Amino acid sequence: MKTLDKYLMREFLQSVFAALVVLLMVMVGAAFMDVLRDIATGRMPAGMMFAQLGLVMIGWMPLILPLALMLGLLLAMSRLYRDAEMPVLASVGVGPRRLLGPLLPVILPMVAVIALCSLWLAPWSDRYSRAMVKEANRNMLIAGLEPGKFTQLPGANGVVYVGDMTADGSRFRRVFIYREKKGRMDVTTSSDGTVWLDGSSARYLRLTDGFEVEGPLGAGTLDYRLLQYKTNDVKMPDRDNGDVDDRIQSQPTSTLLAAPAPAREAKAELHWRIAPPLVALALALLAIPLSRSPPRQARYGRIVTGVVGYLLAAQLMLLGKQWLGSGKIPIALGLWWLVVPLLALALWSYFRDGSPGKLRR
Repeated sequence: MKTLDKYLMREFLQSVFAALVVLLMVMVGAAFMDVLRDIATGRMPAGMMFAQLGLVMIGWMPLILPLALMLGLLLAMSRLYRDAEMPVLASVGVGPRRLLGPLLPVILPMVAVIALCSLWLAPWSDRYSRAMVKEANRNMLIAGLEPGKFTQLPGANGVVYVGDMTADGSRFRRVFIYREKKGRMDVTTSSDGTVWLDGSSARYLRLTDGFEVEGPLGAGTLDYRLLQYKTNDVKMPDRDNGDVDDRIQSQPTSTLLAAPAPAREAKAELHWRIAPPLVALALALLAIPLSRSPPRQARYGRIVTGVVGYLLAAQLMLLGKQWLGSGKIPIALGLWWLVVPLLALALWSYFRDGSPGKLRR
């Protein structure tokens, strides 16, 4: 049977890998659009695009890998049924229980990887991503300014334009700044400018030899002021990045475990991280009985059923996290009300699959 186990294991691995590649391509497109939106609004520098894209994908792995595992097993088992290989194997005594031999070397490592991503890699990637953006905001060049382009000011109603800048991003030429504040607009122009930091986070743009015009936004009044200056320090708005260490999603799992019982958000996040590997195990076991079909029958109907089941489980996980955080369900219940019945249903369906039914008179 070793040859048979190797054959089945190879089929399972190939199908899971193919499903994972397709899902990653789809998810990369969605994550790429999110990163591009942050770059376009000035929240993130263009040079950090690929690093941020990789960190975002790591954070999505606990949701992508369970679906890839279930779809891969569904595709492999459906092909075996379609090509009448499973009936032949059943005729020689290879039933669902005998399939545990080639299945466990595929399922258990995937579940371990999902647990690693959910409990450690995902919060680490969120912390590292936010720390990178926060550190990048200390420099105007990294903050999103590019020569010849209008850049929206983060956290304020306005834009900034620079015609040219040095390679290190510390000096600018032909600077234009437009800001809106309390019903008035402010237009500042300058032929030259430099960046300097006041303390650790405050950023200033020191302009020289320029003009500043202040006036009302609406028409009907001529309350304008024109100022010509030799030197003008313009404080750039700080970004609302939040504190990297205070974000619940960024907290290490060990910190969430040590959180006191009344900390509902911390406990909800902890249960959210524990659930994905257990749900992945249940979905992988459910894929075997779900893929049972007569020979030469189309296998894609079963895949749709599996995807719907995964979406239902994911939505219940998300709702359960929100209910835990808001106090609608007790902390002791956690997400076990979803995970335990799902695992019980998966085990019952798996070991009941292929068993003969009761004879009728």
